[in-house]
Amino acid sequence: MSYKVLNFDREEHVAVVTLNRPEKLNALGRELQAELHDALDEAKNDDNIRVLVITGAGRGFCSGADLTGGPREEHTPTQAELLDNFGWVGRQALALYHFDKPVIAAVNGVAAGAGMSLSLACDMRVGSENTRFKTVFIERNLSPDSGMSFFLPRIVGVSRAADLIYTSRMVLADEAYRMGLLDRLVAHDNLVEEAVALANQMTQWPPLALRSAKRVLQHNVEAKLEDALQYELYGLSFGRKATNDAKESRRAFVEKRVPKYTGT
Repeated sequence: MSYKVLNFDREEHVAVVTLNRPEKLNALGRELQAELHDALDEAKNDDNIRVLVITGAGRGFCSGADLTGGPREEHTPTQAELLDNFGWVGRQALALYHFDKPVIAAVNGVAAGAGMSLSLACDMRVGSENTRFKTVFIERNLSPDSGMSFFLPRIVGVSRAADLIYTSRMVLADEAYRMGLLDRLVAHDNLVEEAVALANQMTQWPPLALRSAKRVLQHNVEAKLEDALQYELYGLSFGRKATNDAKESRRAFVEKRVPKYTGT
């Protein structure tokens, strides 16, 4: 599939999606919103892709919703849009949350508003000295949307989420790493390479087990222990279906070599 405002690249079992509106700090206009959803669908449906990396072109990761393209009322909504209970920001959060493979955000610059939410919806975030976060919403006379109120407190805790949302202060890379907004802090020049290297660490494991691990982790964040234990057993069943990978895991262990998993 060809794209106009993002780049979609494959590196073995890793896909790298680069938001490509650098002149707008990769603000989410309608075209980029639509292409991001298409790219997520493409990566989700390609079994050869096991991990996804999302980053931005130029100085920014994503500055949030594009407010420079004229009033949104100029757009005539489709019937599907009129029936949509979530809006585009909700669809963005849902698409990433239900993307059943690990997603890493390589946050190369500012992540603000819905752009910050985009990074929070990823499983992990890798940043550099140029990374910075800003919630923004309160400055626009808005409460958080695009999943921020769901993801942020789960990542940094409720009181820190309240701090960032109520003050809309800028969070620089060092503080972001200390509070858990960033999982890795690397040199800016190597940011995407480090994110891809992290992704490649994940791709060495059986693909079905990797996808099942994400599903179990998401489900059990808020589950009762009894329910969590039952869901873990359910998750184990997916790995057992990949009989070739199960045999390969045992053979590689006995032969003391790196296993080669196929997802079958």
